[in-house]
Amino acid sequence: MHKNFIITAAFFGGLAVALGAFGAHGLEKITTDEKILHGFRTAVLYQMIHALGLLSIAILAEKIKNHWIIWAGRSFILGIILFSGSLYCLTFL
Repeated sequence: MHKNFIITAAFFGGLAVALGAFGAHGLEKITTDEKILHGFRTAVLYQMIHALGLLSIAILAEKIKNHWIIWAGRSFILGIILFSGSLYCLTFL
């Protein structure tokens, strides 16, 4: 399971970097609404923090075999999808 968490953390971390670059260079051409820009920046920041947390969980999952660690990793993934995903939807819809 830890390998899946590492792959997922790398995916979400890379996606956060790409979306952050888009937010810095392309999003301001689409909108100038400061509330939308702030929400997008918050989504990218929280996604990166959650990706790093998931990477930590992956390292722990390799060392400690415990169902709570697996549960924590899945919660990080769900948090990225629900929290950052909802802010991305608010930005683009």
